Amino acid sequence: MTYQEALDFLFGALPMYQRMGKSAFKKDLSNTIALCETLGNPHKLFKSVHIAGTNGKGSSSHMMASILQEAGYKVGLYTSPHLKSFTERIRINGIEIPEQAVVSFVEANKAAIEAIQPSFFEMTVAMAFDHFAKEAVDIAVIEVGLGGRLDSTNIITPEACLITNIGFDHMDMLGDTLSQIASEKAGIIKSGVPVVVSESHSETLPVFTEKAKACHARLLIADQLLPYPFETSLIGPHQRKNLQGVVTLAHILKEQGWVISIDQIKAGLNHVSEHTGLKGRWQVLNQQPLTVCDTGHNKEALAYIVEEIQNQNYESLFMVLGFVQGKEVSEILNLMPEANYIFTKPNVPRGLPIEELQSICKELNIQGEFVEDVNEAIALAKSKAKFSDMIYIGGSTFVVAEIDEL
Repeated sequence: MTYQEALDFLFGALPMYQRMGKSAFKKDLSNTIALCETLGNPHKLFKSVHIAGTNGKGSSSHMMASILQEAGYKVGLYTSPHLKSFTERIRINGIEIPEQAVVSFVEANKAAIEAIQPSFFEMTVAMAFDHFAKEAVDIAVIEVGLGGRLDSTNIITPEACLITNIGFDHMDMLGDTLSQIASEKAGIIKSGVPVVVSESHSETLPVFTEKAKACHARLLIADQLLPYPFETSLIGPHQRKNLQGVVTLAHILKEQGWVISIDQIKAGLNHVSEHTGLKGRWQVLNQQPLTVCDTGHNKEALAYIVEEIQNQNYESLFMVLGFVQGKEVSEILNLMPEANYIFTKPNVPRGLPIEELQSICKELNIQGEFVEDVNEAIALAKSKAKFSDMIYIGGSTFVVAEIDEL
């Protein structure tokens, strides 16, 4: 089997949430458990931390991995989705899983996969756990894919867990109130395992408090502690809240015997992208005109992004935006600043069709140009923008994933 054949098997044969949406979401852990049993339960062979949340869980996972790498540990990192290459999802000390390891996993487990019929995500989680066990990582940072309670990653028993911001996203699967969504995220809390919550909120905090109490788990609310005097190389006001949660998590690990110094925490926070290969978080693609992309894709994330845009110096703003179906596009567009808009469609089955976007914009009286292809939309923005202007590209992870320059 070639690498492309292995990818075709992973992507094409089985459901994949990022392409199909709700129909690929399986509401129990049975497939993951069955597949990992055939692999010898690799998730029990390494230590881990578990990170969930609506926004900030990806950045927090990369920050935590960077700190642990700076402390000298061999660190696995599992995140999703990928932007350019499937192998981005599974890394050890920032190095992506080799293509041959992906092929070997598929070849060795094809019969079991065909018998169990796991989803794309379930297979990927099992592959990550298998890779981390075979490579004998000291600890792995595991990012939840969707929700928490029923997420495939939730078969681990971590050293500690972290829950970041809670907002309205994936409401068709997680619930339509903050407390319902928080309840799904709280599903990662395990008996006796300490949990950090990055941001307190009147509607969600009681949910976490109750679940932690039921599990006899120590609960720390990071934004109610004294602020840590650290900075991070990741840009944006929301990273301050993520940083507070991550540093609190690092201190819990220190209390458990992991050797992590203050200097290593500082260095890890200041070299996140270099250590872990993080892409697409306020990533600067060009300076003149200032061109930035970000994978933020819901109201809460985009509100922070708009705040950061307004902190920049530019003459005119160009925004290249595309969305997927199921998002509150009208509410998101109401947050957007005055700009020259170029709307596009991410090339995935869930991509919001241009015609629907035109209809929404007409209702909101938003003027803009509509270009089907993401990179053609970016090229149009570049052709119109002066050196003193700013171009922002985003609205969906899948818009960012298609950027040629990324």
